[in-house]
Amino acid sequence: MFAARSQEDTVWDVAVIGGGAAGMMAAATAAKHGARVILLEKNKTLGKKLLITGGGRCNVTNAEFDNKKLLAKFKHGGKFLASPFTQWSSRDTIEFFNSRNVPTKEENEKRVFPRSNSARSVWDGLVAYIKETNVTVMSNAKVLKLENTGENITSAALYGGKVIHAKSFILATGGTSHPETGSTGDGYRFLRELGHRVSETGAALVPIALKYPERGARAAGTGLIAKVSVFQNGEKQLERTGKILFTHVGLSGPCILNMSRDIGELLAYGSVFLELDLAPDLGYEKVNESLQNIFKIDHNKKIRNALKTLVPAALVPLLLEDVEIDSETPCNSVTRDERVRLMKALKHLRFEVDHLLGMDKAVITSGGVELSEVDFKTMRSIKYNNLFLVGDILNIDRPSGGYSLQLCWTTGFVAGNAAASFGI
Repeated sequence: MFAARSQEDTVWDVAVIGGGAAGMMAAATAAKHGARVILLEKNKTLGKKLLITGGGRCNVTNAEFDNKKLLAKFKHGGKFLASPFTQWSSRDTIEFFNSRNVPTKEENEKRVFPRSNSARSVWDGLVAYIKETNVTVMSNAKVLKLENTGENITSAALYGGKVIHAKSFILATGGTSHPETGSTGDGYRFLRELGHRVSETGAALVPIALKYPERGARAAGTGLIAKVSVFQNGEKQLERTGKILFTHVGLSGPCILNMSRDIGELLAYGSVFLELDLAPDLGYEKVNESLQNIFKIDHNKKIRNALKTLVPAALVPLLLEDVEIDSETPCNSVTRDERVRLMKALKHLRFEVDHLLGMDKAVITSGGVELSEVDFKTMRSIKYNNLFLVGDILNIDRPSGGYSLQLCWTTGFVAGNAAASFGI
């Protein structure tokens, strides 16, 4: 990608393996301190996954500036992240991108996006930072294994026979989500070979495929705020309110993604059903009142047209089919029984889950290196003096909403600082 000045007999101060968000931040941070840094990227270009995050808009962080509340989002991993987040917070991320000509904006649930609504602007800002700090990038550099002598990593052996030597190494290979971007679990293999404990990985934030997907497929691309309740054996297992998105095969959106891991675990024990409350801010009486008002005001309209004022137009045919009301029925001909059925459908639109979509659709993966084997003050492996671990390679669960990229920026920054100090 950039003109490489590397030679096999060069001993770099820092070698970063993986040119995603965490790797780019780590490399540039280390280089800013004067370290000679080489960034090894298996693809032709850096940051392939970064360009597709947030639907191509890139949710760069979450504007939760209370670190206690922020750390709680990372569940068990939160207690390990206190030190890293005091070194680089979500506020630091926003200030960093704003200072690099990437103005940001805050949206629902404190999600922060570039004002451009394009991940490309975030990518441009990071690549410019890489260039300014004189990081050497070696593209098409697929690492075969890390070599060590005792408790020190000595080199990274590449496919094709090249060997990269460095004083310190930062492993930023990501997990196994979106393998087409290069996240194929290489780092997990390296760590297992080095004696680290790595838990099994799975898709953590993924869309859901429904049985009889044709029911919702006609509304593909439609998003709305809904309350989602999850049932198994007739009992409610969990509930969450947020944005959902209908797809050609099922459901996605932040609310669904954040429930997907729990739904996946329930599927192992039997059938799982979802109920969507399409009017979560209204009780039954208010929904009934709204329907009565609509039918009164639009008494001559066909019901399929009148309901568009209450729910997205693409969902109207689905609702009417479920309650067996002819879409051509005039509003003034709707019976009380039909209105009650429609009210219940608006509050309890029911679907059966078929399966979770695969790793290729996952936003992040669960699993990774055992957290007790990392010194989080520096992100250094406790087994190897000069190996630093960052980003999705860590076994840290988190919801959607900017938390995944914040983990990358924070751990990348901390590791870059520590590795530079070690290597110079």
